[in-house]
Order: sequence, then structure tokens, then C-alpha cells
Amino acid sequence: MPLPRTIIDKIWDAHTVSQQDGHPAIFAIDLQLVHEVTSAQAFDLLRERNLPIWNPGHFLATVDHSIPTRSDRHIILDTQAKNQVEKIRDNVKEYGVPFHDFDSGKQGIVHVIGPELGLTQPGMTMVCGDSHTSTHGAFGTLAFGVGTTEVGLVMATGCLLQDKPKTMRVTINGELQPGVFAKDVILALIAQEGVRGGTGCIVEYAGSAVEAMSMEERMTICNMSIEWGARAGLVAPDQTTFDFIKGRPYAPKDEDWDRAVAQWSELQSDEGAEYDREVYLDASTLEPMVTWGTTPGQGIGISEETPYVVDFPAEEQLTVKKAIEYVQLEEGEKIEGTKIDWAFLGSCTNARLSDLRIAAKMLEGKKIADHVTMYVVPGSEQVKAEAEAEGIDQIFCSSGADWRNPGCSSCLGMNDDKIPEGQRCISSSNRNFIGRQGPGSITHLASPATVVASAIEGCISSPVSYFAS
Repeated sequence: MPLPRTIIDKIWDAHTVSQQDGHPAIFAIDLQLVHEVTSAQAFDLLRERNLPIWNPGHFLATVDHSIPTRSDRHIILDTQAKNQVEKIRDNVKEYGVPFHDFDSGKQGIVHVIGPELGLTQPGMTMVCGDSHTSTHGAFGTLAFGVGTTEVGLVMATGCLLQDKPKTMRVTINGELQPGVFAKDVILALIAQEGVRGGTGCIVEYAGSAVEAMSMEERMTICNMSIEWGARAGLVAPDQTTFDFIKGRPYAPKDEDWDRAVAQWSELQSDEGAEYDREVYLDASTLEPMVTWGTTPGQGIGISEETPYVVDFPAEEQLTVKKAIEYVQLEEGEKIEGTKIDWAFLGSCTNARLSDLRIAAKMLEGKKIADHVTMYVVPGSEQVKAEAEAEGIDQIFCSSGADWRNPGCSSCLGMNDDKIPEGQRCISSSNRNFIGRQGPGSITHLASPATVVASAIEGCISSPVSYFAS
């Protein structure tokens, strides 16, 4: 009788082309996502070796990281960014890779457009030269970021050399309180386990709280798997998954749909399957989370105080001290009420239509604080069009926020949308490293709801009162 297997084992085994003892597996990749920043050298590698792309239809390319999001985004002022965009346009044309450029109706952050097009499907393997490729694991895919050399290897062969990672299951039970969202769950998990807690593992997220989440919420959870060291994160597909995919442009149709759902339904971990590690989190105990330091693991509940350095192990105290000094906070100071200068709603973590709807409902009839600059950046042209069809953009504009075009924007300091030096931003993005949003900028990670509440109040604020019945 075969041993019980996890969903991770099942996907891994189905994609292992060859495995020799003591060597990495030759591991097949179903879909590769490509953007302007990490692909140029990979295309050059093909060109230098006179190699074709093994199957251009198994690729999806767009522009997102270094592009402007202002209204005249076609004018790229930064020379490096302009060169990156022009280079990918030339490369995809030469190699026949499907490409979603400005005004195609499908351009956007690569981890937003893959799911919305129906390209991301259960049981697949996916890679991209971007660490947040783990987002796609929400669909029961094995999706992870790779380096530029590996991008080229997949382009040429459709395979990678991979050692099988360890497995971990994170069981999240309990009902979320009003005003608490998936972003708070993953920030709480990282704070609990630390930024190295998932190192070397593929994580399966399970439990009643995960089962109750929408696909957008599951994408938020899986997106930040990398932030606590995991190789990838995924959720077993269920009816919520199937309902999201059905009818999308690249979803199976008619009889193929029925066959696909039958296959996808088998992608569950067997009863008794063993993991290298198990982690548990009670979602019912959580409040809105916000980071106080310079890693996603340095997070606290919004009612809590910035920690004292002496409360950390001796080997961590210098790092903690430097983080507190960088963000210009005091030990023992309440995080709620800290004045902000900027608010950013966007990124591959939280820039989908559901995020914008939550934010717009909170902002309707209100104004953001006079001293706060707020950018609202939809994750794709499709999200932007859908939001504008619902009048959501008008709510943002009336509140004083800046409604922008799709792109990675202020998630990272790689485009025009940088946070000025010394200014403090509350952000729905995924990283708060030193200078991440611009040299000398200060970042506090939070949910879209907490970002909006803070923008209205002008300081870090809880969104809970906005959801009181």
C-alpha cells in the first residue's frame, strides 16, 4: 500500500522528469512569468548560444516593476527603466512570447494578471524571476522565484535542476474579527515564527480560517511566504478555487473543464501524510497588525507598543536597536498614533479589486488627512477598468487620494513612485526593508484597511471601528 502523500509530494512527483541519487531532480516547469527587470540577461543567454525558446506558449510577459504609474506613463523618464521596457518589447517580439503591454487591457503586475487570465491553475509548476511568485500557490500550484540564470534555463529547456525542499503545514483555525484580514494573518504568522521560520520549506496553508478565505485573501497569504524564508506556499484547491478560475480566458472549457476539476479535486494531502514541521495559529485572537521595524517579522498588534531591545535574545539586540532607530520610534512607545506622511495601497500583495472595494467603502464620504499623500495603484488594467466601472476611482479621487495606473509602484524604489527620504509610509505591500520604498524612507506594513484608516486619521490607526456592526 503506498504511503500517504502531501499535495506538495504529489505535485513534485508529477513534475520530476528524472532523479538520480545524490543529485538534484530534473524538474519540469509548466508556466514561466516574465517581466522587464529580470529577463534581459536570460534572453541574451539564448541569443549567445543560438537557442530557441522551448515552447513560447508556456510563457507570459508584461511590464510592471520599473514603469511609471502616472497618467502619462508612456513617457518613461528614467533611462534605465526605459531601456528595460524597450528591451523586453524587442525580446518578446523576437522569440514569440505572449506579451501584455500598456493599453492591451491585460497589462499589470505579473502576479495579478496570471490568476485573472486563468493561466494559474491547480497542480501546475510556475516560476518567475521574482520572489513573490509564491502568490500563485493560492491555487494549489507549486510556484517559486528563480534567479536570472534559471530564467534562461527554463526558457531553453522547460526544466530546472532542483533539490526537493522540506515540507511544512501551517494550520490556521478560528474566525477573523471584523477589521482583521488575511494580511494581518500572514504578518502575525511571520511575527510568531520569525523571518527564517519557513527556511528551506514548501508550506501548505490549511485550517478553517484558510478554507473560509476568498482566492484574493489566499493569494495575500501565499504571496508573503517568501518573507519568512519559505521556498513557496500553497493552498489545496477547492470549490472556491474552481469558481474563481471558471470562465476566465485561459480556463479549460466544456468537457475539458469537467476533466480538469476532477483532476484538481485529487490535489489534497492524504490523511496521515507527514510533514517535516507543523505550525499552528489561532486567527480568532488576532487584531490588525503593523510592522514596527525593518523586516516583515518585526510586527505587532496595532494596540501594542514598540518592543524593548532587552526583551530580545542577546544576539538579536543590536539588529533590533538599529531597526528602532531607523524607523525613528522609541522603545515602549505605542505604535498607534504614530504620524504618517504617505499611504500606499497597491502591490502584488494587495492591489486586487476586492482590496479596492474595501478601501473605497471606508473612504466614501471622507477625506484623507491634509498632510498625507496617498497613492492607490490597481494591480492590472483589468482591475483598473472594473474599479472605474463601479465608480471606485471617483471615491478615491474625491477623498484626496491619487488614482494611478497599474504597476508595482511604491512597493519598491525601482520607479518614479518613491517615498521621500525621512518620510513615513504605511503600506499594503510586502517588504519594509531599509530603503525599500526609496532611499531613507520608513515603511510600516499593514492591511489595506489599516492603510486607509491611517490615511484618514493622519497617523497609524486601527480600522476596526469602520467595520463595527
